[in-house]
Amino acid sequence: MRQLPKNGEFYRHFKNKLYQIIAVAKHSETGEQLVIYQALYGDFGVYARPLEMFMSEVDHEKYPDVTQKYRFEQVELSSNTVTETQVKDHTQREYAAENRNLLENSEKQSLADSFEQSENMGLSSREEEYEGGINPKVLEFLDSEDFDERYNILVALRDEIDDQMINTLAVALDVVIPEGDIDDRYDQLKMCLRTRQRYESNRLR
Repeated sequence: MRQLPKNGEFYRHFKNKLYQIIAVAKHSETGEQLVIYQALYGDFGVYARPLEMFMSEVDHEKYPDVTQKYRFEQVELSSNTVTETQVKDHTQREYAAENRNLLENSEKQSLADSFEQSENMGLSSREEEYEGGINPKVLEFLDSEDFDERYNILVALRDEIDDQMINTLAVALDVVIPEGDIDDRYDQLKMCLRTRQRYESNRLR
């Protein structure tokens, strides 16, 4: 029999996500044992799963490409390693949020400058279309965690894309798009997103 999970131990799900055990609890009504564990990625959510299911083997008929024997398997990680992972994850999200704020402030200033320059010329601009000073599609992209939705938004931005938008979207995807021709940069960003989209789709199968 496998050893029961213990508080503080680290386990890897067969879909390659890391978790840390908080406790093995007993259901107050049924007496069933439950594993309480926390994700070490994303929003670090806390979950409960029946012990029997937590310790069960992978359904290799449903997931024939999975080499891991059990649904969750213990791994050896140092606290420092986990801390660095958490810090990196938070830093990337904070950087994306900071870049989003910088973009909003920058486009608001551009909007004011544009109004001043075109006041007597009757000119229209993209900034005049967005009262908040930032393209709503960019906001949707930054707020979404679904790669299919992000890809559709990027395609919809094709005729409006500029270097500043590309830099912002690249930060959200944790990639770097080298400076150059705007069309080439757009294609590179789309390729990166398509790759992430396919990877995520294959990983969840």
